[in-house]
Amino acid sequence: MGEEFNPRRLTLARKRRRLTAKSLAEQAGLAVDTISRLENGSNEPDDATIDKLLLVLNFPRSFFFDHDPQEIDTGAVSFRSFSKMSAKERDAAISAGSLGLQLSAWVEERFALPQPKLLDLSYETDPEMAAHSIRQAWSIGERPVGNLMGLLETKGLRIFSLSENTATVNAFSFWRDEKPFIFLNNFKTAESSIFDAAHELGHLVMHKHGDPKETRSAEREANRFASTFLMPAKDVRATVPRRITIDTVLEVKKRWRVSAMAMAHRLSSLKLLSDWQYKSVCIELAKRGYRSGEPGGIERETSVIWRKVLTQLWSEKTTKNDIAADLHLPLDELEGLIWNLAGVQSAPGAAVIRAV
Repeated sequence: MGEEFNPRRLTLARKRRRLTAKSLAEQAGLAVDTISRLENGSNEPDDATIDKLLLVLNFPRSFFFDHDPQEIDTGAVSFRSFSKMSAKERDAAISAGSLGLQLSAWVEERFALPQPKLLDLSYETDPEMAAHSIRQAWSIGERPVGNLMGLLETKGLRIFSLSENTATVNAFSFWRDEKPFIFLNNFKTAESSIFDAAHELGHLVMHKHGDPKETRSAEREANRFASTFLMPAKDVRATVPRRITIDTVLEVKKRWRVSAMAMAHRLSSLKLLSDWQYKSVCIELAKRGYRSGEPGGIERETSVIWRKVLTQLWSEKTTKNDIAADLHLPLDELEGLIWNLAGVQSAPGAAVIRAV
């Protein structure tokens, strides 16, 4: 930890709390110019000013005297529903990503995590072929993925949760130091989070060298990748009966652990539902509450990696408060990054980690 106030950390905390410089100044009883000068490093705050900032931002004092945070290039980040996000929501999510990188570095100093085993498919123009290539590389054939989060973790993806209680921030992903990161909004349904994770996998393998947020086509490609990856055509055609009703959709979606709407869309894309049938099914699903939720949905997937890491730390008498203090983070930020993922359920094929 440094001895001088770090202006970049003030900006990070402000954005994480969804505050503009003006709103922070108003709440802290400071001039807007004061905040601007502090953030550009022109002024060094006195103790009274720091106390006012701490009261509003609710970050520990030590956070603002730590080394520079790992900044994330927004141009390299894939956001779901990017066009629907406000600047505050985007900045808050990106700030969470920066805190996640700090936590990830802390964990990797203490544990050996699985190394990434992803293909670079940036040359691939067909999302369905890309999905097949990943399944082939991972030797999972055409069968349903029983636990997607567990599978991704064994393949070296670093997965964090987002504590953003808003429908406009679904998920985002990016590469950093040749490691793939995914941040999932776990306030959504379990089925939606699974599809979001597969969508971000598509971005990570197909758009590694591009700027996915700039084009609608990249979003469509990631959606097609996710749909194909989660619901392989051969398996769907072999499983779904010829006569499809809404009850059929609600029953077969359980096999692939997807939402009813995603299932209906996949059946339509495979021409197993006509355009008229697809429209009728969607209307009926909306009436039954499946557009905004997933009645009787599946249990949420949990992280094997985080459960193992935390279990090991607990055995060493290291508590979540100790972790937060070591990282100079508020406890709520640490919990927001991992606690929604760290359930007690074990998953088959769990990734093996070891202390280092």
